[in-house]
Amino acid sequence: MMSREQNDQLSRIGPGTLMGRLLRRYWAPFLLAEEIAERDCPPVKVTLMGEKLIAFRDSEGRIGLIDEFCAHRGVSLWFGENKDCGLRCHYHGWKYDVNGNCTDLPSEPEESGYRKNIKLKSYPCIEKAGIVWAYMGPPDLQPPPPALEWADVKPEQRFVSKRLQECNWLQAMEGGIDSSHVSWLHGSELNKDPLFKGSKGNEYNEKDRMPHFDVAEFSGGLLIGARRNADAERYYWRITPFIMPWYTIIPPRAGHPLGAHAWVPIDDENCWAWSINYHPSRALKETEVAAMREGEGIHVKYVPGTFIPLANKSNNYLMDRDAQRHGHSATGVDGIAMQDASIQESMGPIQDRTKEHLCATDKGIVMTRRMMLRAAEAASQGKPVPATEPEAQRVRSVSIELAKNEAFADGAKHGLYRELGTEPVSV
Repeated sequence: MMSREQNDQLSRIGPGTLMGRLLRRYWAPFLLAEEIAERDCPPVKVTLMGEKLIAFRDSEGRIGLIDEFCAHRGVSLWFGENKDCGLRCHYHGWKYDVNGNCTDLPSEPEESGYRKNIKLKSYPCIEKAGIVWAYMGPPDLQPPPPALEWADVKPEQRFVSKRLQECNWLQAMEGGIDSSHVSWLHGSELNKDPLFKGSKGNEYNEKDRMPHFDVAEFSGGLLIGARRNADAERYYWRITPFIMPWYTIIPPRAGHPLGAHAWVPIDDENCWAWSINYHPSRALKETEVAAMREGEGIHVKYVPGTFIPLANKSNNYLMDRDAQRHGHSATGVDGIAMQDASIQESMGPIQDRTKEHLCATDKGIVMTRRMMLRAAEAASQGKPVPATEPEAQRVRSVSIELAKNEAFADGAKHGLYRELGTEPVSV
C-alpha cells in the first residue's frame, strides 16, 4: 500500500514538485504540428505540466512556446496577432518573439532601454513525426531529440492522434503497462476490431485470464512480460516496454501495425493521451488508416472541432447497458481507447492509491512506481535520468511463444531490439 506522500510525489507535476522536475528533463509532445501548420497562424493556448502557455509559428516558420500572459498587465496573448515574426498584444501593443523577448513596446521610448528588460518565460521546441515537442527543464541538461522507433519511421508508416483524458497522467499510464486487464476489459473487442482481429494471441487472451507477470529492467525503463499458457510446451508472452517517463509500446497482434502511447500531463487532473500506430517495415494500408481515422483500435471519434472524445465523462461514455447485458460488450462502452479511459477516469481526478490492494499481476506497476521515484530523486539532485539518450529508447514490443523454461527477456531479445525497417515479432 502506498503512503499519501508517495501518491502525491508520483501524481503532482507542477513546477518545483518532485515529479515535475523529473518530467521536465524530457521532450514533451504537446501539439500536433497541424495545429500550428501555417506561418503567422493564430496562436494556440497550451497548458503543459500545470503551466499556462501560448504556442505559435512565426513568419519564418519558427515555433514559440511562451508564457500566455503579457508582461504588461497580464492579458492573455491568445487574443494577440501573430504577424511579422512576433505575437502582438492588442491591449497596448507589446510584441514578443518565439523566445519571449519583447521586440516592440510602443508605450515607452526605445532610448529608455525599458523594452530590453522585458522577457516572457519561453521553452525550446522541436518538430518531429508530425508532433511539436517542448523541453521545459534546465537548459544545460537538455537531451537529444526523441529517438523512439515510431518517431523515426517514414510518415506513411505512422498515424498519430491525441485525445483529452480527464484524469491524472499516472493512472492513465499505469493502464498502459497492465496487460492483465485485456482479457476482461477488451475481450469483446479483440476479435471484431479491424486493428486487432485475426491474431492467435486473442485466443490465448480469452482462454487464460490469469497471466503471470515478470519484469526486467533495461536502459530505457522496464520490459513488462505477461505470460499466458499456449500449449503443453510453450507460453505466450506479451512484452510491453515502458520507456521513461511516459511511453509504452503495445505488443503486436498478427500482422497489424504496432501501437504506442504517451501520457503527457496537462495539469494534475488532466492529460493528453497520445496514440500512435506504426509499422516498422511497410506503409500503413489505406484500410488501416481509414479505421484509425474512424476511431478504431486505440484511437477515438471526437466532438467536432476538438480533441475531446465523442464518448466522454459528460455523457457517461455513451454506455450501452443492453449491449453489456446481452454479451455484445463486456463494458457497454464502445472502443478500446474509451474502455480504458472510462475505467481510468472513474478512479477520480487523482487516484487514491492508499486504498488499493495490489496483487501478483501488478508487479509491473509496482516496479514502474519505484523506478519513477528513484529517477525523480536523481532529477532533484541534477543527476542523469534514464532514457534521455537515443540508444536507450530503441526498443520494440513483442508478442511471442517461448519454451516454458526460457526467460522472456532472453528469448525475445531478437524481437525487442530489431533494426529499423525489420518485421515485428508477433503472434
